[in-house]
Amino acid sequence: MAEVALRPIEDADLDALFDQMRDPESVRMAAFTAKDPDDRGAFDTHMSKVRAAHDTTLRAVTLDGRLVGSISSFVMEGDTEITYWIDRAVWGQGVAGRALALLLDRVRVRPLHARAASDNLGSIRVLRRAGFTIIGTETAYAPARNAEIEETILRLD
Repeated sequence: MAEVALRPIEDADLDALFDQMRDPESVRMAAFTAKDPDDRGAFDTHMSKVRAAHDTTLRAVTLDGRLVGSISSFVMEGDTEITYWIDRAVWGQGVAGRALALLLDRVRVRPLHARAASDNLGSIRVLRRAGFTIIGTETAYAPARNAEIEETILRLD
């Protein structure tokens, strides 16, 4: 089995992460993305802010040493949430689940929250396998789809 690992994000990772976060199918599936995934300036500003935040854990996800995504925890409105982005080229290989398990070992805050577009069944399955339970849904504007869609809210106690 290929090795999934987490490491700090390096400046040299930013070009690849930007490209991954612009993949049209990935953007559609994630739904709750930047207003314009092709805006490199906005991406760089966001990554700079996230990398400097004291209440954020941001890691690169690697597969056999190759960068394949990112995963993080952050505080929003008093709740600690997690999010991840995995390169579509490795979807279905268990990378997200293994990366999430590694992050959960590092981030000991509970409860943890996560959100996913309700039709993003793969991401919801990854979260449920990690022990998250669905606690509700809400309708929210998804920039990637330019529409209001249902979002599933999950929690890990």
